Amino acid sequence: MKTALVTGGARGIGESICRALSRDGWHLVIHCGNSVEEAKALCEELGNAEYISADLSKPESVGVIVEKCPQPDALINNAGVSLVTLFDEAKDCDVRRMYEINLFAPINLTRALVPSMISKKNGVIINISSVFGENGGSCEVDYSAAKSGIIGFTKALAKEVGPANVRVNCVCPGVIDTDMNDDLTFEDVESLCDEIPLCRMGNPEEVAECVAFLVSDKAKYITGSVFDVNGGWQG
Repeated sequence: MKTALVTGGARGIGESICRALSRDGWHLVIHCGNSVEEAKALCEELGNAEYISADLSKPESVGVIVEKCPQPDALINNAGVSLVTLFDEAKDCDVRRMYEINLFAPINLTRALVPSMISKKNGVIINISSVFGENGGSCEVDYSAAKSGIIGFTKALAKEVGPANVRVNCVCPGVIDTDMNDDLTFEDVESLCDEIPLCRMGNPEEVAECVAFLVSDKAKYITGSVFDVNGGWQG
């Protein structure tokens, strides 16, 4: 049975990714931050899963995760936090935490795990970015920069590790109905849906199905690509 490591896998998009991969026969290592109870419950429900708690805002978390899951067949860098504020009013501590979790943690975790994939000449890495990583978002400048960095990271790494049969792709969700968007009012949602060609928010399962496809053999000739799951909305 192949093993997939999913960061931020206890809630939201990550939880849906875990459910989709479990359905497809993967053994899961579910990383969580503070959502330990949710991770425990998900592992018990899925059966073919275990969890690990680590604070991705701290660089030493990478070693903790690698010790638990040193040779995954697939790595899904999904964990992320938002930072919504005017650019010149962002607090330094919040900015640093956001970059650590959204950019440095996935890069450093991948750096630690990709040698085992290269050695096996087989592996899949999926990075979750954002529509704002492609087009930018007002009042989310640092978040957009971090997510844009993930896209560049994906494309460059795909070229480097492709000869070892390691595939690297990126998924960019649009407005998805998760806890991250709980601060949106009913009027905010209505206004957004008016801008989205498919006239609705996406759901986590729709992002998860894209990830499930990309880690499967159905996508074995796809690498260095960016997949939009945004209902046609460009931000």
